[in-house]
Amino acid sequence: MHYIHWIAGTILALAWFSRIVDAAIGMPSIADISRPEWDRNPVAPSGNPRVSIIVPARNEETDIEPSLRLLLALDYDNYEVIAVNDRSTDRTGEIMDEIAAHFSQNRREVGHPILIVIHHRELPDGWMGKTHAMWTAANQASGDWLLFTDADVLFKPDSLRRALAYAEAEKVDHLVLFPQIIMKSPGEHMMIAFFQTMFVFGHRPWKVADPAADDHMGVGAFNLVRRNVYETIGTYEALRMEVLDDMKLGKLVKNAGFTQRNVFGADLISIRWARGAMGVVNNLTKNFFAVLSFQPWRTLLSAFGLAFLNLLPFLGVILAHGWARLPYAIALACLFLIYVGMSWHSKLPPYYFLLHPVSTTLFIYTLLRSMVHTLRDDGITWRGTRYPLEELRKGMV
Repeated sequence: MHYIHWIAGTILALAWFSRIVDAAIGMPSIADISRPEWDRNPVAPSGNPRVSIIVPARNEETDIEPSLRLLLALDYDNYEVIAVNDRSTDRTGEIMDEIAAHFSQNRREVGHPILIVIHHRELPDGWMGKTHAMWTAANQASGDWLLFTDADVLFKPDSLRRALAYAEAEKVDHLVLFPQIIMKSPGEHMMIAFFQTMFVFGHRPWKVADPAADDHMGVGAFNLVRRNVYETIGTYEALRMEVLDDMKLGKLVKNAGFTQRNVFGADLISIRWARGAMGVVNNLTKNFFAVLSFQPWRTLLSAFGLAFLNLLPFLGVILAHGWARLPYAIALACLFLIYVGMSWHSKLPPYYFLLHPVSTTLFIYTLLRSMVHTLRDDGITWRGTRYPLEELRKGMV
């Protein structure tokens, strides 16, 4: 048993130490566009490029009004907002029309944005609702850049201008701006802290800029892509049945050889992603099995891997004896340093590290729950629409 502890502890120490070193070297290379040097207008060969902001929404009556009003108050002078009411059964479409009518009546100055509202009554076969909404909107867009965002994202006035200034200066084809997550309960803090820890471990955001690396990125809150690049990769038609459409958009861009960057932005954009710990569980139940390509064996292996990486360091420090505790302690120290690093870019106090075993257990539960629900239902139900598993597997990118 003593040797088993040494072997397991050494594997954990090396895994976490290598990741913390990699992150310590790589993370500083990710720009923060909230810094003063990016408070400027974009400089492009054609002048201020036009941007089409695309907002798909289904049953978002609570969030759609503040989101659209903030988008229409951006301090950039050449953009349009295209909002798509995707078969909503609440007041989402009505609210969109009211804002569009009011804004049109009060719009006086040339150069101010316009709000275009599209209503979808039916969903064609072979499409997910969200991807169809974004594809439809992009087909009507007039922008040189397309910004795909969500209906519950809150934008600060200078967010788009700063992002464009960076994208044009760095000659970026696809820009991802990480949102600030609004958290109002300990459960949200705990779960999002774990999610971000695993995000750093599994996805290396600092490697996205490296054309030789396979690492790619996409975030539903802010995917800004050049129009010609979007069309070259096959538009959203290539992602029509993709559950993880935001990440897979980034994958298509990266695989096609285009330039991709991630940036921080403090609170330039923010979102309340979930309400409570179980809200995170419910949100991820739809996605987790898709992340693992709807393959049960990968899901079970991942559940074991999550337990090994995240629970065993805590257990090892308690159960091992003497110096055999050392590698487990190193793994825990590295894990804690990741929490410290996350606290520099988000409102996540490092002491949530102490709840890491609890959040790990809940995430393993979510992973298995996602698999069981999808297999049991032979598909997923997302915002009232059922998508068969066979079609989801065929539509994966």
